[in-house]
Amino acid sequence: MKKTIYTLIAGLTGLFSLASCSDWLDVAPNTDLPAKELFTTENGFKNALAGLYISMTDENTYGKNLTFGLMDQLAQMYDKLPEGTTDRNSVYIYDRETSGAYNTKGTLASIWGSQYNTIANANNLLKWWNLNGEAVIVDSITRRMIRGEALAIRAFLHFDLLRGWGPANYAGNESVREMKCIPYRTVADHSKQPQLPASEVLANIISDLKEARECLDYEKELDLSDRIEGRHMRFNYHAINALLARVYNYAGEKDSAALHALKVIEECGLALESGNDNDPILSKEVIVGLNMHELEDNLSDYFAVSDKLATKYYLNISTLNIIFESVGSESEDIRAKGTAFYRNNEQQNAISLKYVDNDNEIIPLIRLSEMYYIACEAVEDGVDAARYVNLVRNKRGISKAKNVSCDTDELRVAALNKEYRKEFYGEGQYFWFLKTHGITGALAHCAESVLAEENFLFPLPDAEIEFGWAEEENPVE
Repeated sequence: MKKTIYTLIAGLTGLFSLASCSDWLDVAPNTDLPAKELFTTENGFKNALAGLYISMTDENTYGKNLTFGLMDQLAQMYDKLPEGTTDRNSVYIYDRETSGAYNTKGTLASIWGSQYNTIANANNLLKWWNLNGEAVIVDSITRRMIRGEALAIRAFLHFDLLRGWGPANYAGNESVREMKCIPYRTVADHSKQPQLPASEVLANIISDLKEARECLDYEKELDLSDRIEGRHMRFNYHAINALLARVYNYAGEKDSAALHALKVIEECGLALESGNDNDPILSKEVIVGLNMHELEDNLSDYFAVSDKLATKYYLNISTLNIIFESVGSESEDIRAKGTAFYRNNEQQNAISLKYVDNDNEIIPLIRLSEMYYIACEAVEDGVDAARYVNLVRNKRGISKAKNVSCDTDELRVAALNKEYRKEFYGEGQYFWFLKTHGITGALAHCAESVLAEENFLFPLPDAEIEFGWAEEENPVE
């Protein structure tokens, strides 16, 4: 598929994909437009913002590896191994390239480069917003929307970089908080930025999100169930609060995490779904997601429904039954039924339908169910905690007779461990849950894999080590 790509700055940190030092943008196939010209119109700003979302659907990021791709491979959510690989633990080889296996080192470098390229694009948009925004964007709401969304995207991307290259169990281990991990880029130039301590990166993320929320506070009454102007496909006011809940939960700031999660639950207008017929991704619960044009065609190589096992991402039915705690080949949980998985009983394998039966062509970034899970983890009272997680379980078809208890922190984490594994299959969130809580040892659904602490820390790409943090600057005009 041909995709319009908006490239504001190519390759900043680590010199990834550094095509030129010019300030040019490809705003359409075969059409080049200088930034100085692009940002003289309101449509130019809108196009640049749209370009940020388009770039986030790249396969190196949320179009594959930061959702159903590498992140779920690291969590051992699939049973098919790459050709030539016999050891599924080879996915944890981060320090060298491997032949015929996962080549995780190369994939991580691509994720790093793509994320920082999009951050560069956001920073350039914000630079021109500061220079021209008030004069060019006449409508104040539109002006605030553009700035707010760009800030939110910058924070969102940095947070996933932090989750990858930052420490495990940040909340539970104060000694790791000053560990230097990633640069936090806020400038639109080619200067090399230093690694910052994880605590400082978090502070920058929260600062960006608070400003973004202030920009978008005119949306406080927005009802996301109305799907007005596709706001669930952009970083809206509720999405920013949801991301703040996720960030505060990572940081161990439970009061703030619970406050923001409950605020989203109460105010966003969405409700938990009890059925997923023709909608296995549960798109009606999406607080913010990405649109991928011709999604099924683009992802058919990974989730093709076929008797020939042509797809790259299947799991054995026995594994599915472990993940979803099924009895036999069926489960009362809608997340495991035939509306969610294609089952080939002859081959004894199953394929997720999240990216096959997806008429809305949506890649979810944050869904409502996560807010209930964060509330479960963050509220003080154990009875309330159990109520939040069981609300999701009951809506998914699990009887109240099987409700879980959350009287202790250990019980909460144990319940949520299973829920993240079920709820976010194919969405990349389960590995982050394991890392955030520092959960090591054997995986229940994959006896061959034993997670160790070193599996949670991604090494810096070679190019970043070689070229990063020089003193000289090469600013973009």
